[in-house]
Amino acid sequence: MVALTCLLLVYRNEVEKLQGYGYPGIFLFSILANATIIIPMPGVIFTSAMGAIFNPWWVALAAGSGAAIGELSGYLAGLSGRELISKSKTSDQVEFWVKKYGGLAIFLLALIPNPLFDIAGLTAGALKMPLYKFMVYLLLGKILKMLIFALLGSSIMNLVNMYF
Repeated sequence: MVALTCLLLVYRNEVEKLQGYGYPGIFLFSILANATIIIPMPGVIFTSAMGAIFNPWWVALAAGSGAAIGELSGYLAGLSGRELISKSKTSDQVEFWVKKYGGLAIFLLALIPNPLFDIAGLTAGALKMPLYKFMVYLLLGKILKMLIFALLGSSIMNLVNMYF
């Protein structure tokens, strides 16, 4: 939170320049940031910055929807049946969670900012979880996560504007 506050303070003018892209820009950036498999992109930082200048609720909807669509790359890769990640204790644990808890595991892993979601998407695809079920839980988790970050960015910018 301290780092985000500093970034928003230092780059306040640059963040405001991003207004021209609007909600479609937020949506597209989120697709790209989440379409990578195993390579983290700063999607939540971008969402926080956008929450600072746009309505955080709409930012969450645009960013969360884009993030869910971007995550389809991992699901589809897993669905293809190709082994993209080597077996490890972490991948075995994620596979156990998805087998045991199904959609709830997808929701929680999508909600928590972590690099494990790529493994969860691959696993859900490999386990042939129905796409509609995967997408419902994924959308709920991603939109809620993005709402938290958008509201955080909005709150921080309000504090920055109040004191600087």
